[in-house]
Amino acid sequence: MNKVNKEEFAVIFTGGKQYKVSEGGLVAIEKIKGEYKKGDKISFDKVLLVDDGKDTTIGTPYIKGAKVEGELVEIGRSRKVMVIKYKQKSRYLKRNGHRQPFFKVKITSIK
Repeated sequence: MNKVNKEEFAVIFTGGKQYKVSEGGLVAIEKIKGEYKKGDKISFDKVLLVDDGKDTTIGTPYIKGAKVEGELVEIGRSRKVMVIKYKQKSRYLKRNGHRQPFFKVKITSIK
């Protein structure tokens, strides 16, 4: 019987950030350019590190041939962040809000 190793994980690079992912896990990443909809398959080829529990492979900077695949579960926007600029004694006040878009991805396989 072939058991899935729960200790297996990878570190991927997307959207200017690094994420530690494992098979079956959910990760909220920065929105990717292009037309995507719920249920689409997403492939990450910028894999920095893969650990299968016994040995670790580190890329320079990426691992050739390594790939992490996932499925797009949700497209959304995070909570509003208020940006306030204020200068005292000069009647200057600016308020601005921002909601960062994100993709929630379920990792299906690490190869």
